[in-house]
Amino acid sequence: MAEITRVPVARVGVDLSKRVYQVHAVDRSGRVVLAKSLSPDRFFAWCAELPSGCLVAMEACGGAHHVGRRLRLLGLDARLIAGHFVTPYRMAGKRGKNDANDAAAICEAAGRPHMRFVPVKSTQQQGQLAVHRLREGFKEERTALINRIRGLLAEFGLVFPQSPEALRKVLAEVIEDASNELPGVARLALQRAHLHWIDIELQMHWCDERIASHVRSDDRARAAATLQGIGPVTASALVASVGDFGQFANARQFGAWLGLVPSQNSSGGKASLGRITKRGDDYLRTLLIQGAKSAVMSAAKRSDRISRWLVQLKERAGWQKAVVALANKNARILWAMLTRGSAFNPDHVPEPPAARCGPEPRAAA
Repeated sequence: MAEITRVPVARVGVDLSKRVYQVHAVDRSGRVVLAKSLSPDRFFAWCAELPSGCLVAMEACGGAHHVGRRLRLLGLDARLIAGHFVTPYRMAGKRGKNDANDAAAICEAAGRPHMRFVPVKSTQQQGQLAVHRLREGFKEERTALINRIRGLLAEFGLVFPQSPEALRKVLAEVIEDASNELPGVARLALQRAHLHWIDIELQMHWCDERIASHVRSDDRARAAATLQGIGPVTASALVASVGDFGQFANARQFGAWLGLVPSQNSSGGKASLGRITKRGDDYLRTLLIQGAKSAVMSAAKRSDRISRWLVQLKERAGWQKAVVALANKNARILWAMLTRGSAFNPDHVPEPPAARCGPEPRAAA
């Protein structure tokens, strides 16, 4: 590897794939030192010869966190960049996408002074998120299976209310009922589908147990679960996904990272706000909004400050906006709790800005 490390490398951009890593390295003046595709083994051997603290950037994609952890063990400054931040730096534009251009764009984006990077997740974080991903897959598979069973039953004139519980109660009886026109082979097929449904439920129950265990053992997840509209699944997913909440400068930035703030199309000093941006992790945002729906539905039954605010907001702005507003508020409250070490208080009254900033200076006489 000595022939490709004679010139000191200051920054490296890597486009990852399963079997080939495209490397684009530059020196301190921005001159290209290396632009070459390497196998993973040869890439890590080459990285071992880079100077300590050298910046190695890559897109946040499948396997990127693993590569980042390995590079940090070599003493390098491994950083991940969201893909939508890299695209504007591709010199060939949208129609010039290839591995070499992507690696060059990653290298260029990493050199920007105000670039935002994705923190490298630990193995514990990714392990806990694996349970969440498995649970989501089982949930989608269960929905598809229920719809498949309904479609098969409808072919024989058997239609039931649109509720999984309603179908679960009658499915075994329908299969055994000899008075309907289900042929024998259809009954066997539905029996197998029913057994598969039961197995999926058992797998989801196992995932729920692992998530509940994570919430019980993690102080931050346990604190997050005390918020209205945040349950064990949401609390576990937030803590496992974010890791260090201190990476966000303030609560507003955390809400924006989750895509819960209005999009803007402002110009000429005139503010024009639209729908929420929906940027960031779809899974976290969905969990927060789904949990907020249950909290808004039951807000009238509670008398705390947040619930009273929700009731008034629902009457003034409507159901949908109240749900999104609570999801954003929960995200901001969670950031404040986990960065300041405070407990959740639904009747908390924030200090006015003047009190936080101290007394105003007196005017000169």
